[in-house]
Amino acid sequence: MNPVVGLDISKGESQVQAFLDKGRPYRKSFKVDHTNKGLSSLVTFLEEVKNESGKKPSVILEATGHYQTSVV
Repeated sequence: MNPVVGLDISKGESQVQAFLDKGRPYRKSFKVDHTNKGLSSLVTFLEEVKNESGKKPSVILEATGHYQTSVV
């Protein structure tokens, strides 16, 4: 499997969608706030994807100028 997590970043929050492999979405997309609590839940989700797929997921995000700074 080739897991990937995509982040659609905007001011203050991101939309998250994971795929375990091409054409195999993992759960439904969801939003995370760019707060300590929200980003902590994102890290937990990334670990969950890793455990489910057996591989560390690639994370793809758009360059928004500066909104992605807190996420990175």
